[in-house]
Amino acid sequence: MEYIYAAMVLHAAKKPINEENINKVLQAAGINVDSTRAKALVAALEGINIEEAIKTAAPIAPAAAPAVAPAPEKKEEKKKEEDEKKEEAAVEGLASLFG
Repeated sequence: MEYIYAAMVLHAAKKPINEENINKVLQAAGINVDSTRAKALVAALEGINIEEAIKTAAPIAPAAAPAVAPAPEKKEEKKKEEDEKKEEAAVEGLASLFG
């Protein structure tokens, strides 16, 4: 994973993503570099438009987060409505006692 992060850092810094630069980033982070993995990453990224890949992957995360958040609110709202209805019914019942 750290090799991909190194490539992302290089991309953000607008530096060429090559084996030498990946090695420098990883070594600066205190990671022992496996030159085979660095070479494989460079080969895998060859011809890939990283900016386009980021744009297509980015909308996935924000879309998932809001779908989870509203669910508890709906449950709370329903519970509040049910409680209010019960209170109203109790008040009506008491009112009928006193005519």
